[in-house]
Formats: sequence, structure tokens, C-alpha cells
Amino acid sequence: MKASAGPNSSGSARLKIGAEGENETYGLAGASIAAAAPLLSAATPPRSVHDLKEHLWRLKSGYGVELAGVDFDTMLAGFLVNPGRTEPSLLNLYHDYLAPLGGNRDPGSEPELIAALRRALMPKLAENGLESLFTDIELPVARILGEMEETGIAVDGAALKAISAELGAKLERMEQNCYLLAGRQFNLNSPIQLRQVLFDDLKLSAKGLKKTKGGFSTDADTLEKLAAVHPLPRELLQYRAIAKLKSTYSDALPQLIDPATGRLHTSFHQALTATGRLSSTEPNLQNIPTRTEEGRRIRRAFVAAPGCLMLSADYSQIELRVLAHLSGDPTLIDAFRRGEDIHARTAAEVLGRKPDDVDAEARRLAKVINFGIIYGMGPQRLAGELGISLKEASEYIKRYFERLPGVHTYLERSLAEARERGWVATMYGRRRYLPELNSPQGGARAQAERIAVNTPLQGTAADLIKLAMIRLDAAIKRQKWTARMLLQVHDELLLELPLAEREPVSEAARREMEGVAELRIPLKVELKWGPNWAELEGRRG
Repeated sequence: MKASAGPNSSGSARLKIGAEGENETYGLAGASIAAAAPLLSAATPPRSVHDLKEHLWRLKSGYGVELAGVDFDTMLAGFLVNPGRTEPSLLNLYHDYLAPLGGNRDPGSEPELIAALRRALMPKLAENGLESLFTDIELPVARILGEMEETGIAVDGAALKAISAELGAKLERMEQNCYLLAGRQFNLNSPIQLRQVLFDDLKLSAKGLKKTKGGFSTDADTLEKLAAVHPLPRELLQYRAIAKLKSTYSDALPQLIDPATGRLHTSFHQALTATGRLSSTEPNLQNIPTRTEEGRRIRRAFVAAPGCLMLSADYSQIELRVLAHLSGDPTLIDAFRRGEDIHARTAAEVLGRKPDDVDAEARRLAKVINFGIIYGMGPQRLAGELGISLKEASEYIKRYFERLPGVHTYLERSLAEARERGWVATMYGRRRYLPELNSPQGGARAQAERIAVNTPLQGTAADLIKLAMIRLDAAIKRQKWTARMLLQVHDELLLELPLAEREPVSEAARREMEGVAELRIPLKVELKWGPNWAELEGRRG
């Protein structure tokens, strides 16, 4: 059975259904959809849709129908086969996989199109080793994400409005301070006026800065460089950060609270990022900063429902653990198995110190190097991040690879294989195609090399947490707990649960997340609880 749901010409919901082996398509609307609930909620026969999560929401919110038995989603399948085509529409997929076979033929009704795409995409999933990823990870996660969107997250709108007023007053003070530092008033949001202030009035050196069509850039990287010689660029950076927080969160979020539920209902996307990471929009709840006081205040406005608390289950250094597993480097494996501070261990190795002699600065340096390796950072970028010379940065990277030869061998082998076949893959077979690896253009080739290094690590981490979500969701339903998953923010799962369920759900989260895969090193999860997203306390496993 194939189904597609959407509004008809009058704006009301309409469902089109086609049965395998039949040439007719049935259009259902209004009460007819509710009447078809027994058919739609049955586990059999298997059915195909385009965008399962959307169908789940439309049928449940509009008609109380629990769609079941879906074993194929053309949008998710199309994205896995070609991750360069994000959230592909039926028309996109028609032109990619069906039109070339039959010229400009009529694509037919939506159910017929979904059936034809199923026949076209299933062999491609099998050919590329994507069947398990599709069936065991992406389809189950789509259903969980739909439930998370429906659940939403409680937000203190009054607190956000108060924060917005305070940030507005702070921005006014910062604006006046910028005028004092510049020696005159100017529009802080105008690149033209900012260029005049920085390079004409203050006569700051533009040597080595990026140039645009309108003149020298005034982006964050430029201001970071100029901040070393004048206080105005630093103040501008802080002004921009506060202004973005205000406009994106404290101003916007209260307007997005659903009056019926009193909660925010974000939209999750699983066919948008080539690494497989989830993203969220309307609003985006994955980029709220945690290191600034203003960011923490905004997170504090995300609260647990009355009588409940929030549980954060956060993977510890999962990408570095994936690197240890995939590379088999004995130093990384030994450090993780011993439960050592991986950054302190790296500092000892790279700097040639005893573990007891590693201070905070040495650990910071090692942390930048560790994550720099994951993101394909070269000597020039490392030098900029650490504020050291290019020679020093090159020496640090050289010493890192000397002390962790397994990592060096793994990265070199991965790049060689990627150049040969034109793609990289995660541990679970998710592919990312990188034809630019053999580009004659140095910039494009270097960017592709960075992506080739990072994707198997970040992508595997994304696959692991999706598997963990599936396992934890199953445990919650099996035990009939009332705990609800609210958000997934990269390596963190955020849940809402009654106080009485804190211990059993926490232990289940640890068990399912840490036991999600058999790796050469243990996966570790940090558990924290609290009344809101900012004030969380707990224990590390």
C-alpha cells in the first residue's frame, strides 16, 4: 500500500491511497480519513510513504489516526542514496530516478509515484549497503522524532521576555562603548561604515585580511585578528553575540510557544546533513550557547513540567572514542580503557611531560589538537586557534602523529581509499560522496579532505546516538514509564520525567547508550538532572 497526505485545493487535508496490484487511487478527505483508521493503524499490509514523520503528524493531529506498518519512506531512502540531495521531494526523486528511464512521461498519481520510486530505490539501498541503516536506524528514528515534536518542551515565556529587556539594555550600553572606542557614532550593523571606522578612522592594518567586492571583510575571523591590536573589534564581537541571542532566542521564542500546550514544538530534520546528524528548525534549539552567562540564562528558561525534572544524558567525547575504535591506536585505546583524562594524556604525549606535570594550559593545547585532528585542522588553522607560530603548530602536529601513529595511519589510509572510490562511510555504512577530493583546485580539494576525515567520525557518532534513542525509547515503552524524550542535541539526549522515575530511567539511559555498540573502548555517558536545562547536576559513569 502506498499513501500520500496533504492539503487539497480547498486547504483541507486529503489522503491518497493506492493498493499494490490495483490501478485505482482512492482520495480520502475529512471523515473518510478517520473511517479508514483501522486500515491505516494495522501493522499489515506493509505500506510506503514520502516523509513518514510528516504523515505521522498529519494523521494523528488531524484525525487521531496512528499510522502503522510503514516499511518504506521515499524521502529517507532518496537521501541515503544521494545525501547531496537534501529532503528530496517526490518531484526531485521522479526526475532523478524515473524520468531518465521514460523521457518526459507523466509521473502519475502520488501513490503510483511512491510505488515506482520504491521499486527504483530499494535496489540502490542494497547495492550501496544501506539497507540496515535505512531499516534499523532511520525509519525507527523518524517515528521517535515525530513523538518528540508532538511532546515539545516547556518554556518560561515571562522569563524570556525579562531576559530580552535586559539584553536590550546591555546592547545599548555596548553600543555607546563602541562609539567611545571609535571616536564617533556609526551603524554597528553596516559593513561599509564599520570598514570606514576600522581602516580609515582608526587606521588598523588590513594586512593578511580577507577582501570582498565591497572592500575588506568585517566578519568574525577579521574582527578576531584585529582584536589583538584594538579593543573595538572585541567589543563588536561581543555585541554581535548578544544581539544574535536576543533576536534568535529571547525575542523570538515566546512568539513560538503553542498556546494550546504552552510548549515549544521544534521540527527535527534527519535528511538534511550529510553526516547524518539531526538538525532542528522553527526554532533551532541545537545552537543555544552554553559557555556564556547569557546563553545559560536562556537555557534556564527551558523548564520541566510541574512535578517533573529534566534528565540530560550526554555522551562523553564520543567522536574521540570513535577515532580510537576506528584507528586502533594503542595510546588512545589504553587511555580510554583506563578512564584517563584524554586531553591530559595527549598533552603528556605531545609535550613529553609526565602526567602529573600537565597544567591547565597544556591540557587546553592538547584539547585543541585532539579536536583539530577530528576536523582535519592543518598547521595554519591550529596556529591561529592557539595563538602560536606556524612552525610551532607544525611541530605539535608532527609530534602528535609520532606519539599516536595509529591515528596517522588511519587518516592516511582513509584519505587514500576516499580518493580512490570517491566517497567515505560511517561505521554503519552511511555514505558521503566527495568528488572534490581529486579536484585540481587546491581550496576545494583541501575542504574535501577535511570532510573526508571528519565524516566517518561525526557520522558514526550520529548513527550511534540514533541507535541509542531507539533502544532507550523501547525501554521506556516496555516499562510503561511516563518519561518523554524532548530533544537530541548532537551527543546529548534531554528527557522530562517524574521525580519517582529518575533512578530507573537514568540507569536505563546509561545502559542503552553505553551498550549501543561493541567498540574497542567503552562508551561513557554523563547523567545530570535538574529543574531546567541550565541547572543540571549529576554524576559521571
